[in-house]
Amino acid sequence: MASNEQLKWVKRCEDLLAYADKDGIVCIPSVRGESSGTNRLLNLLAASYGDAWNNDTLAQLLKNADHADKTLETWLREKLFAQHCKLFHHRPFIWHIWDGLRDGFAVLVNYHKLDYKKLETLIYTYLGDWISRQKQDIARGVDGAQEKLAVAENLKKSLELILEGEAPYDIFIRWKPIDKQPIGWNPDLNDGVRLNIRPFMSVPDVGKRGAGVLRDKPNINWNKDRGKDVKSAPWYHLFKGDRINNHHLTLAEKQNTGGAKT
Repeated sequence: MASNEQLKWVKRCEDLLAYADKDGIVCIPSVRGESSGTNRLLNLLAASYGDAWNNDTLAQLLKNADHADKTLETWLREKLFAQHCKLFHHRPFIWHIWDGLRDGFAVLVNYHKLDYKKLETLIYTYLGDWISRQKQDIARGVDGAQEKLAVAENLKKSLELILEGEAPYDIFIRWKPIDKQPIGWNPDLNDGVRLNIRPFMSVPDVGKRGAGVLRDKPNINWNKDRGKDVKSAPWYHLFKGDRINNHHLTLAEKQNTGGAKT
């Protein structure tokens, strides 16, 4: 049976559910009229600490996160993803997608919720709103708007490549036959972060080399796995039993066999 203290903390966590994001997409700058990621996190922290929250608490938290004397926004933009990757052994479930500018479009997405429709929402609703604002700022003569528009449109193209899933921006799952391979951005969470994150790291880099559109580069590779496949494995004859992950399939190859679309 759960202890009274356990029940207390379960109830306390339930009280914080109101601060959870419903679609799993949190932009660091304010987009679509939503509060910025910084303000949303501040509100969550204040609610979590209750009466213990004060001006010194945030400073101590930033210091503990190796970000002393800096802001919560710069921690979100510059440190959060790298620290998250390290904490979860480079299999992150919160992905920081950005356009390469320190003050540009940046978003935290919950990978567990990022299906095809949510990626469309990210591209055409959230990023689309950001792009429209940059166009408006250009018309008003705002400094830097032209650069922000250019990199945002490049990000949009990269995300569309992932959405479509044409090689080399596809997902390849070596233990699945071709008719079970995902078509476009339709990942199976059971296949794991390692393989599903590959398209986001394969599109053109906007920052760190090999990171694609991610803020930092998780320590992930798709080299040959140890051991040998059995003869009944779907790719045994192509790879001669080697467990190859770094392989690509075109949409035509998948569609001709009725690949997975769910």
